[in-house]
Amino acid sequence: MPRDLRLSRMLHVLIHMDRHVTLATSEQISKMISTNPVVVRRMMGGLRERGIVTSEKGHGGGWKLARPLSEVTLRDVYEAVGAPPLFNIGPTADPSACLVEQAVDSRLDASLREAEAHLLAQFAEIRVEDVAKDFESRAAEQPGGVPAFGVGLEPHFDPDA
Repeated sequence: MPRDLRLSRMLHVLIHMDRHVTLATSEQISKMISTNPVVVRRMMGGLRERGIVTSEKGHGGGWKLARPLSEVTLRDVYEAVGAPPLFNIGPTADPSACLVEQAVDSRLDASLREAEAHLLAQFAEIRVEDVAKDFESRAAEQPGGVPAFGVGLEPHFDPDA
């Protein structure tokens, strides 16, 4: 099963929106995270439903932050993108008549539920602002203090901001 990148991608977008891009279109965001604008709109829609971003339609429209990153937790973003599975391991999907498989599945399921609860509790304590500050710390370590942006990640400053 491939890794689900929705959480990391949306954290990436939120930090860029806070630090570099006042207003971003779905097209711009899709280039930031190398995906389709339709996928961006779906993910951003979840963030909008949670009050993390707002959107403006039409010419000059786009997505912008509705709250400061200090008020948004990793868990908020995780839930906004649909609470994807946290682990790629686990018990079989279909019940089995095999007692060995039942014992294995029972232990794996219990352990994974406990690990998931612990991880989600940690996500609730980490603010997106904390991750953004880590970015700034890394940027300060770059030669000349210039952040290293990937392809398509150059900041798009809003001249009216």
